[in-house]
Amino acid sequence: MKYLHTMVRVGDLEKSLDFYVNKLGLEKLHQYDNEAGRFSLVFLAPPGQRDAQVELTHNWDPETLGEGRNFGHLAYEVEDIYAICDRLMKAGVTINRPPRDGRMAFVRSPDNVSIELLQKGPAKAPAEPWASMPNTGHW
Repeated sequence: MKYLHTMVRVGDLEKSLDFYVNKLGLEKLHQYDNEAGRFSLVFLAPPGQRDAQVELTHNWDPETLGEGRNFGHLAYEVEDIYAICDRLMKAGVTINRPPRDGRMAFVRSPDNVSIELLQKGPAKAPAEPWASMPNTGHW
């Protein structure tokens, strides 16, 4: 058995690509648009990790998507949790669970999918503004 990808249904493809590619830093590998089926599939992965793909599925006809809590979350190991959280916050992304412990943070996509960010290697030493930042919403 081989892992292929995780599928996440998205409501606004452009907003989702902005989040996953421009803000989170995933690379767009391939896009498939099916006019007959009225949907698009976009495959993304962290740089250099084509074996850790996320498939964004966008149905062209309007639909209401839930909060995604029944999905759980996507998790990514990051080189510097403080740097990525700072970059995301400056890009307008809410840090729902700040990396107070220097190890873990949560943010949410435009479709409310929880994204867990985990510090590569040992936790970083607690630092501001993260150490005293409260949780926002839920993840």
